[in-house]
Amino acid sequence: MTEVSGQKSRVGKTTALSVLVALLFAVSFHAKAQQPKKMPRIGYLSLAAKPSERENSLDYLFIARDEAFKQRMTDLGWVEGQNIAIEYRWAANKADHLSSLAEELVRTKVDIIVASATPAVNAAKNATKTIPIVMAAADPVGSGFVASLARPGGNITGVSLIMPELAGKRIELLREILPKLSRVAFLAYGPGPAQQLFVKEAQDATERLGMKFQPVVIGGPEEIEDAFSAMIRERVGALMVLPLFVGTLGQGGRIAELAIKNRLPTISDGFRFAEAGGLIYYGPDQLAMVRRVATYVDKILRGTKPAELPVEQPSKFEFVINLKTAKQIGVTIPQSVLFRADKVIK
Repeated sequence: MTEVSGQKSRVGKTTALSVLVALLFAVSFHAKAQQPKKMPRIGYLSLAAKPSERENSLDYLFIARDEAFKQRMTDLGWVEGQNIAIEYRWAANKADHLSSLAEELVRTKVDIIVASATPAVNAAKNATKTIPIVMAAADPVGSGFVASLARPGGNITGVSLIMPELAGKRIELLREILPKLSRVAFLAYGPGPAQQLFVKEAQDATERLGMKFQPVVIGGPEEIEDAFSAMIRERVGALMVLPLFVGTLGQGGRIAELAIKNRLPTISDGFRFAEAGGLIYYGPDQLAMVRRVATYVDKILRGTKPAELPVEQPSKFEFVINLKTAKQIGVTIPQSVLFRADKVIK
């Protein structure tokens, strides 16, 4: 073989090797490009029972809230089962189950935890300091979830329902409807970390108006009937209901039924309380707040850090009166109050 032909052979081999390497690189790059991206996973932690196990005849109210979250996520480009997965964990109205459920979500390495109601937020907070948590809670600052509303400062953000601060308005409404009202009871949930704030706000409001205050703190739905017996013995004239009993624990209909039976006027900011048979609902537009929770999830999935997202407070409130319930318990609602209602159920 001549020197020239040997050089040509070496050049040919080098060229072939280069082409092969280039082809292998291209195939590898194409394979990587074709690999599907990891589907984000949301952990959904709730104190409520799972939908299939709810016995409340007003389940459609809770379905409306769940659907509002999913629909907003869809509007933002996230479709469950297509480009996002949701891991649901339901505590079945047992607050002591929330801690283990939150820890389970952390072990499954979800990307975000959505925590509905203050006890669920508290459980998620104790379970992780790194996974982003999007909350719907009553008092995020007072409960120690965030440093401030404007600057959360950690892995938790979301919406504050600021419901305790509206206690004064609810007491004023009761007094306007019942001018002779002198004693108000407040049904509170002992395991909830925010219940002390609710009780204090309600007590301060009643005392400002010269009324007596009767806190009734119970550990769960199984104690509701005994609570009513105690309130009747104390001759209370009206009842304020902690929203968690209505919106999360799904006891609005049961509480309303017992109140009607005992001819006791009721008021709450629990989700759709008046639709469940309560006398008055006054509080935030909760479907709007649920949709805002979805917006926070979307922003975090797209790269925003929770600490950079200020906690949002509601700006729209609803006032609903159940006139049918008023007639059943023998209460006359003044026209001046009816005119201010956003909705009157007849």
